[in-house]
Amino acid sequence: MGSAAVFMSEDRRVLAGEAILSAAAATDRSGSERSESERTRDELLEGLVRQHSRLVYRIAHAVLRRHHDAEDATQETFMRVLRYSAKLAAVEDQKSWLARIAWRVAVDRSRQRGRMQETPLEDPEKPIEVASPETPADETLHGTQIGAVLEKMIAALPEKLRAPIILSTIEEMSPSEVAATLGINEPAVRSRVFRARQILRKKLAGTMYRK
Repeated sequence: MGSAAVFMSEDRRVLAGEAILSAAAATDRSGSERSESERTRDELLEGLVRQHSRLVYRIAHAVLRRHHDAEDATQETFMRVLRYSAKLAAVEDQKSWLARIAWRVAVDRSRQRGRMQETPLEDPEKPIEVASPETPADETLHGTQIGAVLEKMIAALPEKLRAPIILSTIEEMSPSEVAATLGINEPAVRSRVFRARQILRKKLAGTMYRK
């Protein structure tokens, strides 16, 4: 499925957001008038969906590694947020709060399906073969291939390395934010990110090019 296997398409994210926001509207009290607190809640929830649906999906995919499972976990995460929406305005760091919920949802689903004792999709340190570019058109294709290779390499990392590297590098979360999300300390975050980068660099250096 290519990059869509890791990153939700814009259409899917919009549909997911609309479904979640529709559920929020359905929970409103009957009548045409809504209270100020209800309007504030809906605005906050809409903002979370639109700003952070990709973050939630990436966290879910870092654990579950299957597109449809990650989408289901994304939906469940926002439905949990909806249940706690009365407290939403009081949350100071909504991104980190949402990330922690997403992580717990994904881990719970993984445990339920017996995937915590995972077998890597492939050897995380095995070189990946990529065609060598020969023409300008090949150069463009080569860049696309490298992006796909990086996604594949990250997906092959053990989950304890995969999640920290995604959150810190792709989502640009601070070590403290990653630590709070994953329930580990900051030194552990830095150690795991360092190890993940070592593996990725080794794989890139060992990548074989076809002539």
